[in-house]
This record gives sequence, structure tokens and C-alpha cells, in this order.
Amino acid sequence: MKAGKNYLRLNDQVEVIAGKDKGRVGKIIQVYPGDYRVKVQNINMVKRHTKPNMQNQQGGIIDMEAPLHVSNLMLICAKCARPVRIRKKILENGLKVRVCKRCGEAIEAKA
Repeated sequence: MKAGKNYLRLNDQVEVIAGKDKGRVGKIIQVYPGDYRVKVQNINMVKRHTKPNMQNQQGGIIDMEAPLHVSNLMLICAKCARPVRIRKKILENGLKVRVCKRCGEAIEAKA
């Protein structure tokens, strides 16, 4: 699979539009650009059975987030406060930004 550009970035607010967590909202905590997948905070939780190691002395069953495909997510516009599609726009100074298709507002990730 050819790695392409991903329109979702770290710390974006997204809503799940398909799957077991449909309708839930969360913040992106990790991005896998080559696989078109992201991890969203407290979404798509799975149980991981781990052996004892230096970080986890006891071991056991741990709840953790599993990656979701970007096609199952929609970005939430801060101005519209709802899931929106986006487009790219080049500003006068040559900077390329993501823009909400509904209201036309530029979307920046909150750090």
C-alpha cells in the first residue's frame, strides 16, 4: 500500500462514524501515517495480556486503545461544533491550511 497524506493530525477532535464506538468523540493521541490509522483517546478499547516487565512489574490484563482507520472518523470543526468534511486552502503567505467545508473556518490542531 502506498503511503499518502493523512488529513487528521495529532490532538484533533474527531467523532467515530462507523463501528462499535459510533457517535463517540475523542482526541487523537497517536498517528500512523503509512497505514491511514490513528489512536483516539478512550475509543476502541481492547484488553492486552502482558507479562511482567520493567514498566509493569506485576503484568496482567491492561485496557488500551487500538488504532482506527481514518475512514471511520470525521474531524470536528471548532466553530461548527459538529463533524465536517475539510478541504485544503493556500493562504496569501503560501501556507497550506485545512478549512471546514461548512463554515470556511481554518482548522488548527490544539496542542
